[in-house]
Amino acid sequence: MSALAERWRAARPKVAGLHLDSGACSRPSFAVIDAVAQHMRHEAEVGGYVAAAAAAPALDAGKSAVAALTGMTADDVIYTTGSNHSLDLLLSSWTGPRTVACVPGEYGPNLALMAANGFDVRALPADGSGRLLVDATAAMLAADPPAIVHLTALASHRGIAQPARELAETCRGLDVPLVIDAAQALGHLDCAVGADAVYSSSRKWLAGPRGVGMLAIRPALAQRLRPRLPPADWNLPMTVLQRLEHGETSLAAQVGLSVALGEYLAAGAETMRAALAAVGKLTREALADVDGWRVVEPVGEPTAITTLAPTNGADPQRVRDWLVAERGIVTTHAEVQRAPFELAAPVLRLTPHVDTSAEDLATFRDALADATEEV
Repeated sequence: MSALAERWRAARPKVAGLHLDSGACSRPSFAVIDAVAQHMRHEAEVGGYVAAAAAAPALDAGKSAVAALTGMTADDVIYTTGSNHSLDLLLSSWTGPRTVACVPGEYGPNLALMAANGFDVRALPADGSGRLLVDATAAMLAADPPAIVHLTALASHRGIAQPARELAETCRGLDVPLVIDAAQALGHLDCAVGADAVYSSSRKWLAGPRGVGMLAIRPALAQRLRPRLPPADWNLPMTVLQRLEHGETSLAAQVGLSVALGEYLAAGAETMRAALAAVGKLTREALADVDGWRVVEPVGEPTAITTLAPTNGADPQRVRDWLVAERGIVTTHAEVQRAPFELAAPVLRLTPHVDTSAEDLATFRDALADATEEV
C-alpha cells in the first residue's frame, strides 16, 4: 500500500467490513468528525450565532479551498445543503429563456429539477459510452444555442470522464454559460476548467460530512440571476450570492467540510486525482473476467468509478444487499432512474477510495462470485 493510502486509512475509523462506496458517501476522518462535534459543542456553550462568528475563519478557508479546486475566487463561493440544492438555486433564479442542453445520460434528479423549473431540455451529441462529442456539440450550439449548457462532468451511473475543459472553451467562444455538476468530479477530476458555475457535494470524494455542499458562480453569471428570496424590489443591500446562501444550514457540517478540504489539498489535488485513477484501473483489471458480469468502463479511464453490468441475469439490487448483509461490503445499486435516457438496466457500482488495496479487490471478487451464485 502506498504512503498516501496508508495515511488516508490511518486518519479514519477502521472499516466495519469493506467500503467500496465513496461515490455515494466517503468515510470522514477523525479530524472531520472532531471538528463537527467541537462546533456543535461550542454552539451549546455560547449559542449558535456566537459559535458561527468564531467559525468564520474556518468557513472562509473552506471557500478558498473550493475556489482553488474550481478556478474561481473565494468571493464566488457559497455553501449549500448539497448538489440538488445548488442546481435548484441556479435554475430557479435564472432570468433568461429557459432552455438547457446536456448529454443524454444526464443525472435523473437533475433532469427532474430542470423540468420543475420550467426548462426545455435538449440533448447534446454523445458517443456510445455516453461521452460528449465536442466537435458535434460545438456545431449544434453554434447553430441553435440554448440559454445554458449543463454538464455532469462525471456521472453517477458510469465512470466516464467528460471533456469538460474542451466544452468550456466551446461555450466561452459562443458566449453560452456552462454549469458543471461536479458531485462526482470535485476532488476526483480537474474541475478548474473555466466553467461559469460549478457545484458539488461534500460527502463523496472529498470525504466531508453529509448535508452540505457548495456552489461557485462567476460574477458575470451571478449578475444574470434573480433569487426569489428576499424579493428584489425590497432593494436590500445584499449581493446575489448573499441572497442565494441559505442561513438555516448546518454550520457544523460546513466546518467539517472545510477540514476535509484542507486534508485533501494537503495531500495534493494532482496526487489525489492520480491515485483515484490508479485505483480505478486496478479495480477494472481485477474484475475484467469475473463470471456473470461485464466491466462497463475502459480499463484506463481516469476515474475510480467502475460499473458492472450483469451478463447472466443477476439482480444488482439483490447482490448489493447480500454483500452488505453477508460480508459487510458496501457498494451501490445504480438504478435506471439515475440516467433514465441512457441506462437501460441497473448496474452494480464500485467506488473505492485511495486506500483500497489489491487484497481488498480480491476479497470483493470472491464475495461477488458467492453473491451471484446465492441470489
